[in-house]
Amino acid sequence: MSEDNVKRRATVHDVARAAGVSLATVDRVLNGRPGVRAATSEKVEAAIAQLGFSRDLNASLMARARDLSLVFLIPDGSNEFMDGLAASVAGRTGTALADRIDLKTRRVRALDPADLARHLNDLDPRLCDCAAIVATEDPGVTAAVDAANRRGIVIMTLVSDLPGSARRHFIGIDNVAAGRTAASLLGRFLPQGGKVALVAGSLHLRDHADRLAGFEATLAREFPAISLIGPLEGHDERTETAALVSAILADHPDLAGLYNLGAGNTGLVSALERSGRAGSLRVIAHELTEPTRAGLKSGAIDVVLDQNPDGEIREAISAARALALGTSGSAVTNPIEIGIFLRDNLR
Repeated sequence: MSEDNVKRRATVHDVARAAGVSLATVDRVLNGRPGVRAATSEKVEAAIAQLGFSRDLNASLMARARDLSLVFLIPDGSNEFMDGLAASVAGRTGTALADRIDLKTRRVRALDPADLARHLNDLDPRLCDCAAIVATEDPGVTAAVDAANRRGIVIMTLVSDLPGSARRHFIGIDNVAAGRTAASLLGRFLPQGGKVALVAGSLHLRDHADRLAGFEATLAREFPAISLIGPLEGHDERTETAALVSAILADHPDLAGLYNLGAGNTGLVSALERSGRAGSLRVIAHELTEPTRAGLKSGAIDVVLDQNPDGEIREAISAARALALGTSGSAVTNPIEIGIFLRDNLR
């Protein structure tokens, strides 16, 4: 057996010896505490890198005076997927608490950047180590994320990203790829081309904007015979989406397909069924919820692209542990894969 195969895991004692410092100094650097000169911190970080030291997160949790606190800021309203995220947090609360991780959920007003910023600004670093947010692209939200980071709170984005901010990690699907997938499916469903309507929740959400970009680019490149109507915003609300889809159907009797890249799918399905055109259009929607499941079964929806809310919450908890307790400054999580569901493979 080679020396590499039997090499033991590096410890904080090894780091201290390699850096020529005390264990107390290593502990200060690992926990980001003040009182260490920059040159000394650099020696410790160099020793960590040289030795391949990785922190035992379970031991770090046991050494803390309190549990790790993770707060989820999740939009409220009639978005069934967001309800699913909140339910997944609740379902993992007991297991997480046994691992000394305290999970809390706060519902914020959907598509209200000022309310999200207010919740972020209210986070107290003495009580909150990390927060996971469904981000809205807005200068006030970006400023609140950056301010929370300066206060020592780790911010992650969930479902919809906020690039350009001080957020430390994003957990969600590749939304550009999701849009490309929807375009490829609709292009194959409609080989002769035709009109396709686009409904979004809000293009101020990065996930919706990315889906739109992927969808439009793929159609333009591979299926130029398809023409687009929209995108029109239904703000992820069932009543507004229903009214919007009803108006589209009335104005375009020759409509061939529809892609809802946001939520509000209860309204989508009801509008299709009331129009008598359910099943005659090719329809793609997002997230496997009760409304989209019913739409698949009835034939009103052809395909649902899903991102597994419970898997996202699981990965968020894992990332919070690594970011709040680790030393690398980054987190590694499993990718969230895009599930593709038809009536034939409903789970």
